Amino acid sequence: MSVSGERRTAGSPSDKQLWSRARSGDPSAFGELFTRHSQTIYSFCFRLTASWKTAEDLTTIVFLEAWRRRDQTSVDSAMLVPWLLGIASQVAQNSARAVRRHRHLLSKLPPAVVNDDHDESASAARRDAERQMKEILRVFHRLPKREQEVLALCVWGERTPAEAAIALGITVGTARSRLARAHGHLSRLLAGTSPSITVRRDARLRSPTQEAS
Repeated sequence: MSVSGERRTAGSPSDKQLWSRARSGDPSAFGELFTRHSQTIYSFCFRLTASWKTAEDLTTIVFLEAWRRRDQTSVDSAMLVPWLLGIASQVAQNSARAVRRHRHLLSKLPPAVVNDDHDESASAARRDAERQMKEILRVFHRLPKREQEVLALCVWGERTPAEAAIALGITVGTARSRLARAHGHLSRLLAGTSPSITVRRDARLRSPTQEAS
C-alpha cells in the first residue's frame, strides 16, 4: 500500500458513497478511501509514535481494522476521518501489540510509504523529525491519557471538538473540557523546558506533519 495525499476531485464519489460500496464488499471503493485519507492517518500515527516505520505499519493496520469493522459501522462523509483517527488512537496506544497481531497480514502487503525517496538529505530530515518528535512526546506523555487523546485528535488530527467527541465516544462538552485542560497542562509543562523544545512544539504540535515526507 502506498500512502497518498490525494483528495476528492470534482465529480468523484463522496466518502459516504464509497463507504456504502465498501460496506457491500467493494474493495476498489475502499482502496479509493485509502488513497484519499491515508496521508492524514499516516501523519497522525507518526506524531503518536515518533517513528516513520511504525506509522507506516499502523496506517495499514488502521485501514485493515476499518475494513474488518465495515459491516458494523455506518458513517457519513464528515465523520469518516474522525472515525479512522479514533481507530488510529486505539492501535497506537499499544503499537507493538497491534503490529504483532497483524504481522501475518502485513507481511502479505507492500509497505505503506509516503515517498520512496532514498536521497540522503531526505533520510536525514526524516531522522531529525523522529528525534524532534520524540522530544515532544516526552512532554506530551506526561499529560493524563484522556487529555492526550483529545489534544492529539484536535491538534494533530485537525479535528473539531465535536469530531473528536465522536471518535472517542464522549460528549462534545467533555471533549472541550479535556482539550482546555490539556492546553493548560501542556503550557505549564513546557514552561520548564528548554527554548528549543518550545520551538519544536510550535512547529510540530500545532500543524500537521508534512515535513520530511
